[in-house]
Amino acid sequence: MESLFLLNRTDSWSPLMGKTSMIHAIVDQYSHCEWVENSMSANENNLIWIDLEMTGLDPERDRIIEIATLVTDANLNILAEGPTIAVHQSDEQLALMDDWNVRTHTASGLVERVKASTMGDREAELATLEFLKQWVPAGKSPICGNSIGQDRRFLFKYMPELEAYFHYRYLDVSTLKELARRWKPEILDGFTKQGTHQAMDDIRESVAELAYYREHFIKL
Repeated sequence: MESLFLLNRTDSWSPLMGKTSMIHAIVDQYSHCEWVENSMSANENNLIWIDLEMTGLDPERDRIIEIATLVTDANLNILAEGPTIAVHQSDEQLALMDDWNVRTHTASGLVERVKASTMGDREAELATLEFLKQWVPAGKSPICGNSIGQDRRFLFKYMPELEAYFHYRYLDVSTLKELARRWKPEILDGFTKQGTHQAMDDIRESVAELAYYREHFIKL
């Protein structure tokens, strides 16, 4: 199922709707999709996975342009995928991107989606929170992902309510990657990431990567 259809669909809201109504429409539309097979149940052992795409690496200068979230159970089974949201930023902000970011986010189509988006930082934050509250109580899940400290810096500045929804701990897959590189480098050959730099794709790969390390490195 196309993870972007949530925001490409226009039949669930109109320009006459307020921002709050639009957020509810997005989450409601998502929540009843056929690919959510599990009934919603907030569980403190569920894990919240997140990925951001940004215009650069400095939260004092750069901005969030895409956010996606995904929830797994404690055994890394995917329970639900949240809305994938292109976050609107001005042309002036996008013009500050370096060559790598311009190439990458133009090739993926993200730049055009950002320009066309009607969702700002706050709207994207609220839509994401509304999804997460259905699956995980506040303050229970560590923030999960790859090099996730960088994402958290941007959340702290631009989406502080969402940042505060996580436990203060981190579940960073890149920690296991760095340990494997030093302790058992042959393990790294068994998992290859596509690296599309699209938020939901990156999250799915992070979950799969942790499952790989669990089986082949930690050997549980």
